[in-house]
Amino acid sequence: MTIMNHIVILYGKKECCLCDEAMEVLQKVKASLPFELQKIDISTNPELLEEFGLTIPVVFVDGIQVFKYRINEKKLRLLLTPV
Repeated sequence: MTIMNHIVILYGKKECCLCDEAMEVLQKVKASLPFELQKIDISTNPELLEEFGLTIPVVFVDGIQVFKYRINEKKLRLLLTPV
């Protein structure tokens, strides 16, 4: 049986307190449920800044947007837990 390695992407930027909070939740969950975590700074990309500028942080799991502004830790754990 192969266990899928989920890919979680956090879109945010520096000096964003909600982004910092989101990263804390992601790190906490990652400690018990392994997944690949990527953090993308939208301030370095004009297209991403236009798309997500007013809604950060935005979190995608396996290419699907699942959170914006705040992460629901319980829901994230459910999304990442193998069936």
